[in-house]
Amino acid sequence: MKVFLDMVGCRLNQSEIETFARQFRLAGHSLASEAESADLVVINTCTVTAAAASDSRQKVRQAEKSGAVKIIVTGCHATLNPEQFTSLHGSIQVVGNPDKDSLVPMVLGLPNSMFDRPSIIREPIPGARLRTRAFIKVQDGCDNHCTYCITRLARGGGHSRPTSDIIFEVQSALNGGCQEIVLTGVHLGSWGYDLDHPSQLHHLVRAILDATTTPRLHLSSIEPWDIVPEFLDLWQDARLCRHLHLPLQSGCAATLQCMGRKITPQIYADVVRQARLAIPGVSITTDVITGFPGESEDEFAESLAFVQEMNFAGGHVFTFSPRPGTAASYLPHQINPSIGKHRNAMMRQIFTQSALAYSQQYSGQVLSVLWEKATPIDDYHWQLSGLSNNYLRIRATYSTPCQNQIMPVRIITVVPDGLVGEILLT
Repeated sequence: MKVFLDMVGCRLNQSEIETFARQFRLAGHSLASEAESADLVVINTCTVTAAAASDSRQKVRQAEKSGAVKIIVTGCHATLNPEQFTSLHGSIQVVGNPDKDSLVPMVLGLPNSMFDRPSIIREPIPGARLRTRAFIKVQDGCDNHCTYCITRLARGGGHSRPTSDIIFEVQSALNGGCQEIVLTGVHLGSWGYDLDHPSQLHHLVRAILDATTTPRLHLSSIEPWDIVPEFLDLWQDARLCRHLHLPLQSGCAATLQCMGRKITPQIYADVVRQARLAIPGVSITTDVITGFPGESEDEFAESLAFVQEMNFAGGHVFTFSPRPGTAASYLPHQINPSIGKHRNAMMRQIFTQSALAYSQQYSGQVLSVLWEKATPIDDYHWQLSGLSNNYLRIRATYSTPCQNQIMPVRIITVVPDGLVGEILLT
């Protein structure tokens, strides 16, 4: 059987479809690069925003039009709104998040035990979901109560995977030739709190660095209140990517309080200061929401000024999207969406300026780059695109495709959407 895997949303969803891919291959099935050539389509959905939910439904409709014999829909949007998919077509089956880890055994009618610690190396998923980096889910769910977030409702409380299982999966990816491991979770920084022998994320990272020879290890989004001195000490190991994504959501203290965030702008700024002292040159990126209920013009201005002061290397800006069932959807003084979008544009402009300023300091310097994509220009040249160790987007022209290779690159030009460099021969 040929299986096509697709998803909408976060790195955690990417990690999960990579797990599905490994399990289907272990059972003797192959992966298709497009829905049209598949016998089975599996789509991992997202509902973090209204746009993500809409994209998820669109993915399923596209799979239907492709003529797929069977479609399985899972993930957060499918979990909270199964009727939106089962009403589309009789060939669609919904598997909610509570049963997601058993999706492949369930579909194939095989025991879960068959997939325990499988001896099969990772292979990248073909098609649009191909990634040279391996995304490893180490934790799922969340025990925080951010008022805008629907993910906790869809994924439940936090729970961690054992260290041994994570290291086994990391080693499987490395055996398959992977050059970078990305650890991901809903609340990554809470890893280990719920284990029989409680631990912390820095213990897991140290264990992976000690037990494997991974060339690069990257951590996905980490809540700022989870940053402790022992965690920052890890960056003495050069294999850790010099990048931290620390969600802010607002630079206004009053708005953060309404959001239920366990942080203030002052504490956040102190965390950033400590990180920059401990990891020279670290790239710090963030998330910000504009148009949160009750956000006044003065409060938005406060948020905008704080973001400008932080000099982030980049960031994602989301216009507030009321998600059914979340506390924020019931708050008074909902902001007109057009105002939220206008504030979004203003915030994005600040990020564009600070990202460019951060990138410009690397003009003329040499960065280590992992090439992810290679597009032919002509018979003799390829356009390469990849990420540096501090997660700057780099492009270069070269005589051969160098996907999944780490190479030294001298930066020669800084442009708004990334940097252009020349590969140094070693």
